[in-house]
Amino acid sequence: MSPGNQVTFSEQDRSQIRNHGLHEAQILAQLESFLHPPSPLELVRPCTVGDGIRRLNPSEAREMAKIQISEAGKGRCMKFVPASGSASRMFSGLIALRKEGINSLAEVQTRARRGNSNASQVLEFLEGLERFPFYGELAAFMARAGADPASMLGKGRIGELLEALLGPNGMGYEDLPKALVAFHSYGEEVRTSLEEHLVEAAGYVADARGCCKVHFTVSPVYLERFKGVLEQAKSKYEKKLGVSFQIQVSVQDPSTDTLAVDMENLPFRDNEGRLVLRPGGHGALLKNLQETQGDIVFIKNIDNVPHGRFLEEIVFWKRVLGGCLIKLQGEINRVMGLLGLPRPDERSIKMAMELAQDELHLPLPSRKALGSRVEASLRLRGWLDRPLRVCGMVENRGEPGGGPFWVKAPAGNSQLQIVESVEVDLSKESQRAIWLSSTHFNPVDMVCGLRDPHGRPYKLSLFADASRVLVTQKYSGGRELKALEHPGLWNGGMARWNTVLVELPLGTFQPVKTVNDLLRPGHQPGP
Repeated sequence: MSPGNQVTFSEQDRSQIRNHGLHEAQILAQLESFLHPPSPLELVRPCTVGDGIRRLNPSEAREMAKIQISEAGKGRCMKFVPASGSASRMFSGLIALRKEGINSLAEVQTRARRGNSNASQVLEFLEGLERFPFYGELAAFMARAGADPASMLGKGRIGELLEALLGPNGMGYEDLPKALVAFHSYGEEVRTSLEEHLVEAAGYVADARGCCKVHFTVSPVYLERFKGVLEQAKSKYEKKLGVSFQIQVSVQDPSTDTLAVDMENLPFRDNEGRLVLRPGGHGALLKNLQETQGDIVFIKNIDNVPHGRFLEEIVFWKRVLGGCLIKLQGEINRVMGLLGLPRPDERSIKMAMELAQDELHLPLPSRKALGSRVEASLRLRGWLDRPLRVCGMVENRGEPGGGPFWVKAPAGNSQLQIVESVEVDLSKESQRAIWLSSTHFNPVDMVCGLRDPHGRPYKLSLFADASRVLVTQKYSGGRELKALEHPGLWNGGMARWNTVLVELPLGTFQPVKTVNDLLRPGHQPGP
């Protein structure tokens, strides 16, 4: 039975849907996705170096970096940073114990010995307290009340310390966006992750006039606060770095929100009987990416930014990725021009096939199956005339997240995709074995070519696989619900892009998923 036969929306529901920029037909289609979720992807094998992943030698890497420097000078580059995440997940262990009213260090130690993960996270946090970049701010805040972190910790009174850091009457870190959390210390100076992204961007997207284009996506909840901090940071680092920042800030469009359902796949409602419409995941940012009207766009998450002492290496490898894209884009455009001639010759068709197969790993039919020269030319142009991305891949060290795999395509051949674990049936032993044999991990460190050979922006939604929606289970007010996410931005959202994978050094990936990750060497001032 279809959802339309089970669900009747009231006029209040319809008004709520319209006010969100949605249509009832879209909501019914979302209900259908819950009833008939997408089939799992079928993994064939992991991508490895030499089989989908390219490893550059030092000479090749330097050559690619030089290419990017030249094109950046022409103003072609931009940085795109998804920055809507809240710091609440980062501090989840601390928040959980604070909400329980735990004030005693001894109680935390007891819980940690019993295997409580939140207590273990809090203990690690307290042991490294003075090494966190926000320690100075915390000490100054507590001093105004006649206290200090060290004495509180010495007395075992951790509740007051956590309240000062997290609470609304303290520093309020529980309700901060992750972009505004202090990430790194430089003596007297402390930088937030937002500031570090500006500094990093100045290293590889600045044009010949020193103009750096950066786009942040932000939660509407934090928008005004974010803009205020951003304006101060912009002024500070323009003076410090001798550049000018051209910054765009956007929010996830409410029209990309999705309906939540209960465990019976019926609309989930809040305590006032209203439909619950939730943000549709990072795949919804495809619309924001489209609206940048960018040319060459670097994408990197807000929490993946190391300490400035690694800046030279980070900038170099960003340039390498950009150079790989620019060089390949030039080759594609040249071949596309040859294929567009009134009478494409066999040599041009052969060049296009080699480019598609050897560089883009596209599973082409045989030359004979492509038909006449005109037919072959049209089909090859269809495969080549797409958005292009070069994605950095790092060695798999067990970090949570997705990775590069060859997956079975509808036609039965294999195609290269970036896959999340939720898209795979890991209860099947064969699929689980392939997943666990993955050698590389997706750090979300990529550069995208968003324009066609004539310089016109692609319509990115045409190159997404709309079937790769994600269904997850969440809780709201203590009640279980199912949430629907759009195809992941770098997963199904870019499934029909042309994709190249390049190995990056592991040191370029320094994510901060929990506050204690800031204690790792990649986020500390020195050894």
